Amino acid sequence: MHGIRPRQKLVQDNWLGYMDERAQRAQSSVIKRFFEIPLPDPGTPISQAPMVALDMETTGLDERRHAIVSIGVVPFTLDRIPLAQRRYWVVKPSRPLDEASIAYHHITHSEIANAPDLDAVLDELLEVLAGRLVVVHFRNIERPFLDAAVKARRGEGVLFPMIDTMSLEARMHRQTLWARFRRWLGRPPVSIRLHASRERYGLPAYQGHHALVDALATAELLQAQMSYHYTPETPLKALWC
Repeated sequence: MHGIRPRQKLVQDNWLGYMDERAQRAQSSVIKRFFEIPLPDPGTPISQAPMVALDMETTGLDERRHAIVSIGVVPFTLDRIPLAQRRYWVVKPSRPLDEASIAYHHITHSEIANAPDLDAVLDELLEVLAGRLVVVHFRNIERPFLDAAVKARRGEGVLFPMIDTMSLEARMHRQTLWARFRRWLGRPPVSIRLHASRERYGLPAYQGHHALVDALATAELLQAQMSYHYTPETPLKALWC
């Protein structure tokens, strides 16, 4: 459902060129400003990159049929997480909540009754993301949902590079010779979900499925991944997708 399309693959091979092109042809002033704020060069060491962890809770897994209900963002660097800069929004989904999604993210009908539409917080959200490298755990939720939601409200979407901590875990635990040997033995693959990934680094257990808490958990996970498996000089182009 969320495989990389040929157009998207071309974009990912030249993110800065794509974003410059989008800045030139954007019709929305907010989206134009978002793309005009430059990202760090692909060769920039990860230690020098301003980042922001992003997490969303949604009513389901398909951006064509489901909607965003909450967003958490936590700006950070490789060395520091200034929690005072965190942001959290509950927004009214364009489609009704169902019991399964309520059980998953615990956001109820009463909480969204007076919540704003995403359009009301979109300018602030894009301002926080602009110029920072966005870090997520499983980009196949945040990327298509945000793109679809912005496109529905502003007539044009937003794509940009991300560091996906789940993909980094997959490189180390799903795509190695040892992982293939485990599969040959009939053993289940190592879990790369957020909680299990954090456990491997000795990070504390947090309550899951809350957008702000999961954004913080993702920022901490990336810091641990960089400390254990990479160096501060690792270039962004080796990490983003």
